[in-house]
Amino acid sequence: MLAIAGVAFATGAIVGANAGGSPRQSLATSFVRDWTRGNYAAMYDDIDRAAQHAVTPHGLAVAYSEALKLSTATSARIVGRARSEPGGTIAVPVRVSTRLFGTLSLDFTIPIHEEGGSQKVSWSPSLTFPGVPPGEHLTRRTALPQRASLLARDGSVLAESPPGSASASGEAELTRSSPLGEAANAVIGTVGAPPASRRATLEAEGVPSDGLVGLSGLERAFDRQLRGTAGGELLAGSEVLAAVDPRPAQAVRTSVSAAIQHAAVTALGGQLGGVVVMQPSTGQIQAVAGLGLNGLQPPGSTFKMVTLTGVLNAKVAGVHTVFPYATFATLDGVKLHNANGEECGGTLSHAFAVSCNSVFTPLGVKLGASRLVATAEQFGFNHAPGIEGASESTLPAASRIQGELDVGSTAIGQGEVLATPLQMVTVAATIADGGRRPRPTFEAHAQPAFPARAASPSVARTVRRLMIDVVREGTGVSAAISGVTVAGKTGTAELKTECSAPGQASEEASSSGENAQRNCPESEASNTDAWFAAFAPALHPRVAVCVMLVKDGAGGDTAAPVAREVMEAALRAGG
Repeated sequence: MLAIAGVAFATGAIVGANAGGSPRQSLATSFVRDWTRGNYAAMYDDIDRAAQHAVTPHGLAVAYSEALKLSTATSARIVGRARSEPGGTIAVPVRVSTRLFGTLSLDFTIPIHEEGGSQKVSWSPSLTFPGVPPGEHLTRRTALPQRASLLARDGSVLAESPPGSASASGEAELTRSSPLGEAANAVIGTVGAPPASRRATLEAEGVPSDGLVGLSGLERAFDRQLRGTAGGELLAGSEVLAAVDPRPAQAVRTSVSAAIQHAAVTALGGQLGGVVVMQPSTGQIQAVAGLGLNGLQPPGSTFKMVTLTGVLNAKVAGVHTVFPYATFATLDGVKLHNANGEECGGTLSHAFAVSCNSVFTPLGVKLGASRLVATAEQFGFNHAPGIEGASESTLPAASRIQGELDVGSTAIGQGEVLATPLQMVTVAATIADGGRRPRPTFEAHAQPAFPARAASPSVARTVRRLMIDVVREGTGVSAAISGVTVAGKTGTAELKTECSAPGQASEEASSSGENAQRNCPESEASNTDAWFAAFAPALHPRVAVCVMLVKDGAGGDTAAPVAREVMEAALRAGG
């Protein structure tokens, strides 16, 4: 923290260096020059022995860094020659640029005396900032203006503060009022006092310790724009060094659709899970419900969109490659069964449509950990999602995925793979937009950005065609919409690998997804997360959706109908 503060503060130029002055003036100039550079070690060497007994080098650095944060200083420079003042002090004129109080023209008044035949600074805590009289210290009083309103993409209000509401929050997390009521809460998020992880940064921007800041959702993503600029006074004892009035921010228009947001929350109902709706061509997020941004869970067979893309990219197999029908695959000597001992296989196209794990686990092994992880990262795994406060979706590095069993499990979204609905809707949107991964955004007028290409247009078209088959004749038929071609992928992620008592060995392991062996028939639904990721219309996509339902059975049975309901609403709303 101290190193960063010093580097950031040292950006100011230094002019007006003392030329031909006395040794006392030279020392004062050198001392202040080191302050402008954040060179606290050199400053410590210049203070007298009494001060060095009273403060450590680290303590000196902390004292100066705290003063810089209080003042919100960004740079400083010497702007004139040092001059002698009454009482044996030397005044060095400086100009300090601050985020909150503008540019301050002040004198750094340095007391100097002779010690052991050399000149030394008679240091005290009042010397941590220019303009502070001896025996005083720097303080500030700040307050934020009323927080600006959040708007939907059509300009209607999503969240607002009551007129004249105070900017202080105490310690509580608060949700601001919205005409949408509770339907807006998941996407709006909460506000409250600065969390410990951001306190130092916010303090340096002038935010008081009890000011309202965004903690989650849109409030977090647009916190800087919504909170405006703090106002207040910078004080040296009782003397006001600078004062500024709070400046409220303008309302922030977002990409969220009120109609789609209401539909997403209604479709999710009281279920534990998450929904995210995205416009594929721009990455604009149109709705979030539940755990859409932060619900990290194994994605199950929705991850086969990634595996299939990797297989086609590497030409490991083609859509017409035929695989033997089987009820299980054996990896590292462990049998991975299909659901209820079902037999599946055939072409890659058919195996994807029915989500056949006895095909995809060995296919993942053939692709290999390196290519599988690289493909996943092109889709956004192991990268910050680009939305403040949203969780990063992860899978292990290829070097940590050891053996056929680990690779095969990863290929079907199990093992150590964790994803949010935001990540999996981004995967679907990437396929929808011809293989370009869009950067997720809540900004209504943001220029679309595409951080990576996960697939060529031809590979993306092939994956899209196979996703259409999932909804037409495979595991996702309950997501079909009359008159609209839907492309999708189901997922049923196991939360436990087996139902044996702790420590009990098993010679067989279940694979995951729709075709996993169920060892716990009495609690099957509670052992699986249900997923569905899709886009529509498939040939000219206008909306991508991902639904994740925690401990709610098979994706095709529970998540796909929710996704259909949301897609229908989005298409009606012009999504």
